Amino acid sequence: MRKLKMQELGRMTVQEFQASEKSNLRLVLDNVRSAHNVGSAFRTADAFKVDHILLGGICPSPPHRDIAKTALGATESIDWTHTDNLVETLQEWKEEGWTIIAVEQTDDSATLKSLSPDSSQKFALVFGHEVKGVSNEVLKVCESAVEIEQFGTKHSFNISVSIGIVLWQFFKELNN
Repeated sequence: MRKLKMQELGRMTVQEFQASEKSNLRLVLDNVRSAHNVGSAFRTADAFKVDHILLGGICPSPPHRDIAKTALGATESIDWTHTDNLVETLQEWKEEGWTIIAVEQTDDSATLKSLSPDSSQKFALVFGHEVKGVSNEVLKVCESAVEIEQFGTKHSFNISVSIGIVLWQFFKELNN
């Protein structure tokens, strides 16, 4: 066994990525405060060919040194916007046929493994503030909530870990 060299990986160029068909997934960051977490979201979104990232409220936006540090260039490949009014933008997305799902522990959330998303649907996955989670105002716009099962003493993952787990599961289910 040997590690592959970068030129052996067959990665797309940024231009090829931008021209390629994307997944039926969008990522929404609701007041995520850490530029490192935002950068990580971009990098993970690139890996799963996410259609768009919506940054809301206090989320730092590119160009930003700390976002660039963890995004490793993904801010150039992923389409993104920033809004101060997530509720309004998510309402517009709902009207365009996007299903809005909060990744949050609620009294009605389903477990991630119990979901069987329909590949003909389009999904916007909302991740919240590192301490406060998805805001109540944004939760009201969401059609449902999903949570990642956990088995230890902690009740949450770092948001960048959550994004990776959830995008992997959705991507896997939508591409079966």
